[in-house]
Amino acid sequence: MNYIVCAEDISKSYGSILAVDKVSFTVREGEFFSLLGPSGCGKTTILRILGGFIEQDGGTVSIDGKDMKGIPPNRRDTAMVFQNLALFPHMDVRENIVYGLRKRKFPADRIREELNSILEIVDLKGFETRRISELSGGQQQRVALARSLIVKPKILLLDEPLASLDKKLRVSMQGELKEIQKRIGTTFLYVTHDQGEALTMSDNIAVMNKGVIIQMGTPDSIYNCPWNIFTADFIGAGNFIPVISVEKENHMFVLKTEDRGRIFLRDDFKKDCRDFPGVKKIQGPESSGVKDKTALPVFFIRPEKIKITTKPQRNKNLFNGKVKAIIFEGPDIRLEVVSNTLGKIKIEVKNDGSLPGLKENDNLLFHWDYIDGILLEY
Repeated sequence: MNYIVCAEDISKSYGSILAVDKVSFTVREGEFFSLLGPSGCGKTTILRILGGFIEQDGGTVSIDGKDMKGIPPNRRDTAMVFQNLALFPHMDVRENIVYGLRKRKFPADRIREELNSILEIVDLKGFETRRISELSGGQQQRVALARSLIVKPKILLLDEPLASLDKKLRVSMQGELKEIQKRIGTTFLYVTHDQGEALTMSDNIAVMNKGVIIQMGTPDSIYNCPWNIFTADFIGAGNFIPVISVEKENHMFVLKTEDRGRIFLRDDFKKDCRDFPGVKKIQGPESSGVKDKTALPVFFIRPEKIKITTKPQRNKNLFNGKVKAIIFEGPDIRLEVVSNTLGKIKIEVKNDGSLPGLKENDNLLFHWDYIDGILLEY
């Protein structure tokens, strides 16, 4: 396996604050890899360590097989797109994009050739003489991207570059970024706090909290097979149902809830979950923010896995509930339901006309399959 980035036990403190705590991960050449987590979790610090803007206190960083200790940013085969873009307002689009090539003293004909190529890739043909102030937010993002890509780095570091855009433009730029990355094949290492962004664009994701990486994997495995409560809660919506006991019957777990409900879960519920290759196991339960290692597990299920029915279902987890709220979300409709045996439950259905004519305070039946959901430990 060809890893272009290898970080081993890297740590960084600012005074008494431990920002990054012995973090290890690898990135394959040509992949779109995201560091995802809340503000202050250490993800930007890691990005700046990789770029050479700050030095780690401990551990090693290798890029393309070379130890980066003591090597300044201008001698690393990386480029960075900052959150504030850092474009030069007194220069036009062309001058901003070719700035790095001119600093490297490229000949004029080579600069023209590279400029024409990158303008086509980022869809800025015809905008060469525009001032930065004359561009939309999305166009400015593409100028910053082009300026970094034109120097042909092996790794492009992106520090929340879409954070300042409105939602519609941000979604559009996510698709453009992924398409550009696929076309040029450059390794992208992306920092974001936006779960949707990471799930949409990434080949692999590292979820961070409190200075450590608590889970790594593909978007599908991160979403469907969270390792702990923090990951499950941070990535998308979910139902967390406390259980007071777990028993085994044949090939089934029987989970008893605080309100005397029973949930059946097949014992192979984790069959499609795989650990991320080459990654150290999570640094311990404390990374989830929960210190009580003796706490009982929690049953977790995504709202879209729960189905509404009008009649009893065989071989399903079937429950009664009362509708407390119906929330319209465009393509989806979210129901907030109260069950006597499960507590508060969120159910998500498609806005396709299939939802029965429910209204608040109506009673309903809902169910999910025995294989759906997951048993989480703290």
